[in-house]
Amino acid sequence: MKITVKAKTGRSETSVKQIDECTYEVSVSAQPEKGLANKAIIDALANYFKIPKSNINILAGHAAKSKIIEILS
Repeated sequence: MKITVKAKTGRSETSVKQIDECTYEVSVSAQPEKGLANKAIIDALANYFKIPKSNINILAGHAAKSKIIEILS
């Protein structure tokens, strides 16, 4: 499954909110430096979907607020 993620970094809480069928808003406390925010987003999605972090890949948008993420089942 491929989803679009709108990343919100530097937040006080980590949360995942489904906006529509394939779009999610992920808030993380990490700053977008040295891939820390991307790792935090992967952690948050793994917890949300209850799957291993290794099943989540960022396909596009590594340095952007809007990302395309592949979730393997």
